[in-house]
Amino acid sequence: MALRHAVLAALLNEELSGYQLAKAFDVGVANFWHALPQQLYAELAGLEREGLVSGREVVQDTRPTKRLFTVTEAGLAELTRFAATADRPSFIRDDLLVKVQAADHLDPGELVGRLLERAALADAKIELFGGLLRRMRGDRDEEDFLRHGDRVGPYLTCLRGLAFEQGNRDWCHRTAAVLRERRAARVPR
Repeated sequence: MALRHAVLAALLNEELSGYQLAKAFDVGVANFWHALPQQLYAELAGLEREGLVSGREVVQDTRPTKRLFTVTEAGLAELTRFAATADRPSFIRDDLLVKVQAADHLDPGELVGRLLERAALADAKIELFGGLLRRMRGDRDEEDFLRHGDRVGPYLTCLRGLAFEQGNRDWCHRTAAVLRERRAARVPR
């Protein structure tokens, strides 16, 4: 997947400025695609040049003029083409896993600290995703929203982000416990 497709998907349901797009990426799209704000601005400019998004300027009284973007018919056709292509398997690329791979040669206390930090970050994201999911479904229960709610795509990707972070948290706690137990077993009594 290219960043272009993630940007097009993020713009499907509403017109956004580059700033709003960056915030949307931080909260929702980051579940499946990470991008820095400057990458998003550059991608928006390229998509507009290609006719896949259209931009319009909005003059604001107390703030600088902003530019809002929306997906064009050509952009929707590009997303449709993308959706029809075969997906490549995903993979994990994570510095923490490299450290755990080398656990037998590292200070377990330091590594446990890194694992607990990551678990705390996962807990914060779990809380964030829980709030997002509650806001998206409103007064509906989850099954009713999944059957009849509007904009089920963002909800489903948020559910995946939630499951991912729960898995991260659980793995970090289990790995930290294993390392602690192994360290305690080596200490002479």
